[in-house]
Amino acid sequence: MPELPEVETVRRGLEPAMTGAVIASAQVNRPDLRWPFPPGMATRLTGQRVLSLRRRSKYILADLSSGETLLIHLGMSGRILISGDPLGQFVHDHPAAEKHDHVVLDMVNGARITFNDPRRFGAMDLMATDNAEAHPLLAKLGPEPLGNKFDEPYLVAALKDKNTPIKSALLDQRIVAGLGNIYVCEALFRAGISPLRRAGRISAKRVAALVPIIRAVLNDAILAGGSSLRDFRQADGELGYFQHSFDVYDREGAPCRRAGCPGNVRRVVQSGRSSFYCATCQR
Repeated sequence: MPELPEVETVRRGLEPAMTGAVIASAQVNRPDLRWPFPPGMATRLTGQRVLSLRRRSKYILADLSSGETLLIHLGMSGRILISGDPLGQFVHDHPAAEKHDHVVLDMVNGARITFNDPRRFGAMDLMATDNAEAHPLLAKLGPEPLGNKFDEPYLVAALKDKNTPIKSALLDQRIVAGLGNIYVCEALFRAGISPLRRAGRISAKRVAALVPIIRAVLNDAILAGGSSLRDFRQADGELGYFQHSFDVYDREGAPCRRAGCPGNVRRVVQSGRSSFYCATCQR
């Protein structure tokens, strides 16, 4: 499932075609994805100007002139593609419609935004902008890891006395929003912390050091356009490339990349997810 860097990459790709533009028409080709679409979604979107395009955790939020916000979640196989962008940054011709093009937005500026989702695990919803943070999918989210509220004192306090493994704690969206399996594995490797360590038993100094490391990993991934594993594509259809920079993720049995470390990358299963780490240098 796309994590924060992949979603942020898509958001940035959509900005030049959507922000400030009016939705000329909205086409909704089925009644639902993971959940039913909100009533009259096509009508409620048509004619609205996109005032801003932002991200909260793994969700894209489009604030509209109607006072509503469109929430978009890519799910496991969802893709948002742009065609016909008048700024010349994307493919000019609109492609032929595909079987899984479930929502299509034609913008007044000539751009077309297509949400394609073969597995239909994605989601879209409409909510009042003024009350967006109370939406059930957003209400319990922790701070953004790239935001000011995610700082060293916060993380130290959040993990104090936690008896869960540090990997599980960082995946808890109530503690920090948007982190997923890939980037937690990579951050813990850079920090030299084993994913098996109990969060509450890690020193405050080492926990505090995780904050800039997490930010660095996420920023590196965003600059690389995210990680293309299976279905993910950027908004212009291109692949992301951060997977070529993985230190541990999906590298089971490979030599550790930390200078001077003789260890190999191991894989263990934690809460149904694979954790990749070097048992030699991650303690």
